[in-house]
Amino acid sequence: MNVPYRQIRAVYTEKSITVYQAYDSAVTEPAVAAQTFVSPFKRERMTWIKPSFLWMMYRSGWATKPGQRRVLAIEIRRDGLEWALANSCLSHYDRHQHTDRNAWMKQLRQSPVRIQWDPERDRHLNALPYRSLQIGLSGEAVNHYVDEWILSITDATDLATAIRAGESEAPLERSYPLAPNLAEIISADQTGSVTPATCGRSEPAETGR
Repeated sequence: MNVPYRQIRAVYTEKSITVYQAYDSAVTEPAVAAQTFVSPFKRERMTWIKPSFLWMMYRSGWATKPGQRRVLAIEIRRDGLEWALANSCLSHYDRHQHTDRNAWMKQLRQSPVRIQWDPERDRHLNALPYRSLQIGLSGEAVNHYVDEWILSITDATDLATAIRAGESEAPLERSYPLAPNLAEIISADQTGSVTPATCGRSEPAETGR
């Protein structure tokens, strides 16, 4: 299967895309009840959202790591996601995209969104030879996320447990279509085929959830 090195793969509809986060129950239970994030969720922190289910499983250790024992599936507006991508900066310096390191650092300081590409993971959480997207939201991006973009929040912890036990299949994630300007901003590759989540997912280097 030909999978681009950097490609967004996700569950999505015409108007929405599903991303994942993991917290403890003190955060997730009020969020599910309110259908958005409320206290004790902290808007002041950068919050990382992931379109890849199995990457979230890698990051959270199948929902077993402290502070990450509840996994949420968050359906957000596609136009919200695309605003985030349009207002983002890569978390690493890319000489093909930035004139120099100082220009990159200036953009990084000014951007409310960070983009990070980490090794995708398979069902056994082994690294795959292509990348999975993480989106870090801060400042105004977090406010947009919490107040405007979220359409639904579902507790997916039981699903994670069932998938790990081999009793269920991971969500089918398709190649997400990007406008050329957005693909350029986040250094995404535009070619490739549909990739089911059962075939693999990614790895982290971030400190958020």
